[in-house]
Amino acid sequence: MPDPEDLTGWQGIQSSLFFETPEQIFARVFRELKPRTALPELKLEFCKFANPDSFIKLEAGLMHVRLSDLLAGAPAPVLEALAHILLGKLYRKPAARAYAHRYRLYLNRRDVRRQTHIVKQIRGRKFISGPGGEYRNLEEIFERLNGQFFDGLMGRPQLGWSRGASKSMLGHFDPSHNAIVISRIFDRLETPQAALEYVMFHEMLHLRYPVDHSGSRRRVHTRAFREAEKKFPNLKEAKEALKRL
Repeated sequence: MPDPEDLTGWQGIQSSLFFETPEQIFARVFRELKPRTALPELKLEFCKFANPDSFIKLEAGLMHVRLSDLLAGAPAPVLEALAHILLGKLYRKPAARAYAHRYRLYLNRRDVRRQTHIVKQIRGRKFISGPGGEYRNLEEIFERLNGQFFDGLMGRPQLGWSRGASKSMLGHFDPSHNAIVISRIFDRLETPQAALEYVMFHEMLHLRYPVDHSGSRRRVHTRAFREAEKKFPNLKEAKEALKRL
């Protein structure tokens, strides 16, 4: 497997690829996927997104490709992989796993992750309500768990409630904004306190055990994370309470 910090180790890459423009790369990949179809008018632009997002659509004979400007300096093999991924989705022809693997390797590069983190801080919008809810206070819960499980040594991030009472996103930690956001479904007297404490504890573990970027895939819940999570008292009961939500 190539080193994620080194893009020169891929095999089967023709030297001519490195001299193609992004438009030429997408046009070539289109012809590979649709050899009997005339190439539509192609418009490709790099946009100031908060994340390395990419979009493609075909409308009225115009193929519009919008890529994050975080990818503007990406090596040609990475853009080739992304072209296979996007065009594959457009024409319902799944790209080979090798292309997805190549693209993930690039996004996991240390310098790319650092730049993405900075851009997300600058451009990303984050609604953070504050820790005080109608019935429960997230700061009090954080500090109690901090003392119980982390010897009171964990620095408190921004804490807030979500805009709505989501049942699908119960909580999340946003490292770019150093914030833990908890669903308002827990700011109800009928919602078990233990379930809220478990969700907060889970998100606090994300501060303690960062995402593992050592491979092509991000490992959010590492082995160390899972082992630490087992220390939560009545873990099984808390998870059962969450299922009932």
